[in-house]
Amino acid sequence: MAIAVAIEDEEVGVVEALLARARKAQQAFAGASQETADFAAQAAGWALLEPGRNRSLSVQAVADTGFGNVEDKVAKNRRKTLGLLRDLRGARSVGVLREDPVGGITEIARPVGVVAAITPSTNPVATPANNIINALKGRNAVVLAPAPKATGVCERLVGFVQVELAKLGLPPELVQMLPPPASKALTRELMRQADLVAATGSRSNVRAAYSSGTPALGVGAGNVAAIVAAGAEPALAASRIAESEAFDNATSCSSENSLVIVDSRWDELLQALTAAGGVLTSAGEAARLQAAMFPEGKLAPVFIAKPAPKIAALAGLERAPFSVCRFIMVDETGQATGPARPFSGEKLSPVLALYRVPDFATAIAQVASIYDYQGKGHSVGVHGASDAEIMRCGLELPVCRVIVDQVHAVATGGAANNGLPVSLSMGCGTWGGNSFCENLNYRHFLNITRIVRPIAPRPAYEEELLGEYWSRYGR
Repeated sequence: MAIAVAIEDEEVGVVEALLARARKAQQAFAGASQETADFAAQAAGWALLEPGRNRSLSVQAVADTGFGNVEDKVAKNRRKTLGLLRDLRGARSVGVLREDPVGGITEIARPVGVVAAITPSTNPVATPANNIINALKGRNAVVLAPAPKATGVCERLVGFVQVELAKLGLPPELVQMLPPPASKALTRELMRQADLVAATGSRSNVRAAYSSGTPALGVGAGNVAAIVAAGAEPALAASRIAESEAFDNATSCSSENSLVIVDSRWDELLQALTAAGGVLTSAGEAARLQAAMFPEGKLAPVFIAKPAPKIAALAGLERAPFSVCRFIMVDETGQATGPARPFSGEKLSPVLALYRVPDFATAIAQVASIYDYQGKGHSVGVHGASDAEIMRCGLELPVCRVIVDQVHAVATGGAANNGLPVSLSMGCGTWGGNSFCENLNYRHFLNITRIVRPIAPRPAYEEELLGEYWSRYGR
């Protein structure tokens, strides 16, 4: 017991010292102008966007974690960071945000303080960079808690950011990370002592964030399903799905895990998916794949974010097409969803479960069944749907985003061709056990003070407000 107490005291002391440096730096930064806050965000962006650094960090990310592939990480780091800087350009995060003369309200942006950012091994560069940029835009300090496998690459990213901040004369302690080796105890203590927690990654990390006693922004689980409706153009839909599923070996929580295909498009879509690099397993191959990927019902880490040929080899799938495929398909039509059918859950790999359904109404029910198992709140994709069908998705499915005719893994986190904020952290609302239902963005890193001035009185009269109710239902 004495040893445990001593270890706990040491962890508290380490975090206290780290937070003391962060708070001192943040207090100096809190009075910065909008221009300085904008340059700080741009400095953090350039720390990653500089091509040599981007590639070096991407190489290390794959080498250290074993997840994804270098070229896609280079592209993701660039696209996400540039997109975020585009979103932030001209956005107010200092001083007066909004004047409402009718309501007599003036909104003023204020920093939240020190942000604890818990980041995953699947996106060990893009996610922390996104958090850093958003935090600096709001004149905050940030302390990163990377996943253990991502400690080394995170440390280098922080170093690059600190070099860029020094060019502005800003203290390097605005951006720090927990000292390696990363530990759950240190991360818990950081969350307890910080002013705000932003947690992306495993469900255990998100639950820990929400139970830390500190205000927290945690995200929900993935397990995206996409509906291919009767109006879909098979080749175009297949192209989008294949690009999304294969990108970075499906490390994104926004990559499709299931396709729900209306019967009239099944044959053509299957042909198009095959032409786009997919291989459909036989019943025996599907059984071998399931046994290998889900021993004792749980996803084996060795399969996470690996290329499809590697997954096939690990599972003993020996047909020639598997050696060159982009993704693997498993026909789950007619099967239940849930733990007994693990392909209906999140696979974090380029493996797609397929469901053939007679019509759009059944497709909605199939997606709802999948989400009752995993993925509720995140998003749903839809290809070739009518306006009425798209609206049904928004009204009936428990999701915060309906992604229409797009590359899902790109679109959900904001893209050049949609209006969502660029982010790597998607709030999933109460459906996903989250406190917010938007893409995490710079406004989540602000406190807003409201000046409230008197306005002309707005009287409330019972007859006016309750008259219709009384006339219909009585007093």
